[in-house]
Amino acid sequence: MKLRIFTEPQQGATYDDQLAVARKTEECGFDAFFRSDHYLAMGDGDGLPGPTDAWITLAGLARETSRIKLGTLVSPATFRHPGVLAITVAQVDQMSGGRAELGLGAGWFEAEHAAYGLDFPDTPGRFDLLEEQLEVITGLWDTPSGKTYDFQGEHYQLTNSPALPKPVQQPHPPIIIGGAGKKRTPELTAKYAAEFNAGFKSVEDTKVLFDRVRRACESIGRAPETLTLSAAHRVVVGKDAAEVQRRATAAGWTLDELQQHGVGGTPGEVVAHLKRFADVGTQSFYLQIMDLTDLDHLDLIASEVLPQVS
Repeated sequence: MKLRIFTEPQQGATYDDQLAVARKTEECGFDAFFRSDHYLAMGDGDGLPGPTDAWITLAGLARETSRIKLGTLVSPATFRHPGVLAITVAQVDQMSGGRAELGLGAGWFEAEHAAYGLDFPDTPGRFDLLEEQLEVITGLWDTPSGKTYDFQGEHYQLTNSPALPKPVQQPHPPIIIGGAGKKRTPELTAKYAAEFNAGFKSVEDTKVLFDRVRRACESIGRAPETLTLSAAHRVVVGKDAAEVQRRATAAGWTLDELQQHGVGGTPGEVVAHLKRFADVGTQSFYLQIMDLTDLDHLDLIASEVLPQVS
């Protein structure tokens, strides 16, 4: 299983905070640095000093790291026009030497849309946007150089697009889709995604979601093994109970909340929990790290957990 570091900078983090975590991620041997794509803090936090744009951040990190994959979990379809997003991600892929990955979803956080004047359609409407965005983005990336791309959808129309720039990765950067939808999420995953993410679910529920997307792949003649399966959870690791307690508090959860909804404990306890996810097919695990100032946390995970699950 690959371990990836996953951050929530909208809760309060500067670019420099994220750079420090990304560099530590690379130094420690983790597979990737991912971040959420949000513009408003959640819960009781004030979000100071304010949000950072996900793709501007990843563009900066592309030039200041050399090995780790970089991406979003996930960018809402409500935030950006797909033509612009295709250009943005292709450029980050070029700037990183082929390390960009695009997590794309329908969006869910209505309050941030209201806060920044962004349209927020109902759930079917957001999935309609997502489906057209997936078609447009992959269509632009996959159009051969020297050819043009056209698209006439309900929400987006592109005419005589040169479909540039091209990303480094071929056929294009990996697309990650996640969620618990019973119909459209598996269908879109099977058609467009390189990876499916079952975020913040129990081991048992994760297996249900994995089985669902595998069946969706089979229904269109795609080999299920061509789809990477991943999970994500808030993770807290400590050398002893006191350190687990301290880090859980810093991450904004009580120990009970961590045990019920996250992955936490001593290195041995966390390894055992991760192996349960591996047993149901999880190939990559996103470790949601909330305290971006605690770089020793990453050192501990790298030395005591990573070698036992890789």
